[in-house]
Amino acid sequence: MPQFTYVGVTAAGKQVRGDIQASNKDEVISLLRKKKLRPVSIKTKAMELKLNFGGGVKLTDLSRFTRQFAAMTSAGLPLVQCLDILAAQTENQTLAGAVKQISGDIQGGSTLADALEKHKKVFNSLYVNMVSAGEASGNLDGVLNRLADYQEKAEALRRKIKGAMTYPVIVLIVAVGATFAMLTFVVPTFAQMFTDMGGSLPTPTKIVMGLSTFLQRYIFLLILAAGGAVFALMSYYKTENGQLNIDAFKLKVPVYGDLERKSSIARFSQTLSTLLTSGVTILDALDITAKTAGNKVLEKGIFRTLEKISGGNNIADPLKETGVFPPMVIHMIAVGEKTGDLAEMLKKIAVFYEEEVNAAVEALTSVIEPIMIVVMGAIIGGILIAMYLPMFDMIGTVK
Repeated sequence: MPQFTYVGVTAAGKQVRGDIQASNKDEVISLLRKKKLRPVSIKTKAMELKLNFGGGVKLTDLSRFTRQFAAMTSAGLPLVQCLDILAAQTENQTLAGAVKQISGDIQGGSTLADALEKHKKVFNSLYVNMVSAGEASGNLDGVLNRLADYQEKAEALRRKIKGAMTYPVIVLIVAVGATFAMLTFVVPTFAQMFTDMGGSLPTPTKIVMGLSTFLQRYIFLLILAAGGAVFALMSYYKTENGQLNIDAFKLKVPVYGDLERKSSIARFSQTLSTLLTSGVTILDALDITAKTAGNKVLEKGIFRTLEKISGGNNIADPLKETGVFPPMVIHMIAVGEKTGDLAEMLKKIAVFYEEEVNAAVEALTSVIEPIMIVVMGAIIGGILIAMYLPMFDMIGTVK
């Protein structure tokens, strides 16, 4: 839809400038009159070429926007005014641009949910459906606050898991870098010295020297092979079966699999609870929860549950068949269904498993740290010992 730059005058005679989206100039005039502005000048806005590197909308930006939006609607400000203020003060340009377009759509007669749905890369189906439920119930500010709470908890959960994996990755990079440096710079110096001296070398020394020679000769081929393997794995993960198989494997990995399972359950429970509390129907809520599950095994299980619920079954039994949920969770969901308080029961499950994720993160960190240090020490220490063994032999011969 084209964008126009306008100059208008208020009833008090104050001049106002701004941008607005519309199909044509006649529609712009109509929209300005709805704002009680007298058009003075309307021009088609020139297309701008924007290069946004990494210009996506982060969950922290979206949760901040949602929290501020909720506060403004609670204060009784009109939607368009709220959106115009938020668009002006939002630092993320992608989000600001989307909010401006949403404001224009609402001025043109669209509902907030319909306007949000046009920006699926910014506002996912969970966001749109919750807003739709809030508009229908007349409790938009309450739904937005609940949505902001959900986003903040989801971001906190993501940070915990990311933090647990940061240290091991750094140690692994350091270990690989140190090993590469020793095999390409240190070992060749020793190898030349041993060659000039002549004589037979210990087996560990020969192995390390062979690895050093192999690395120097085929370093570029090894880099290409590693890059090809990563590309092949990423391409495989983009396929339906690939994502299912890799996600299933992640659930079986010792220690990490436990963290993946608990975080998936916490995310599922929190999402479904938030949607049900906001007034979204159980079928729509399960459909949205499946799409935001984050694990293909769980997603497939939720969709299977959705099919069976549509046929008249309960929720607990199909979820049990996924193999992801422990008996305690299945039992609590079954109790929630019987008592008619499923949303509250899911909320309790989410709180419990968020605490379990914290414990799993600590367990993962405590296990990985010593393992990584021992492995790094063994590799670097082994290379050094292999290089010093011939010197020990020479010292023994001299004595």
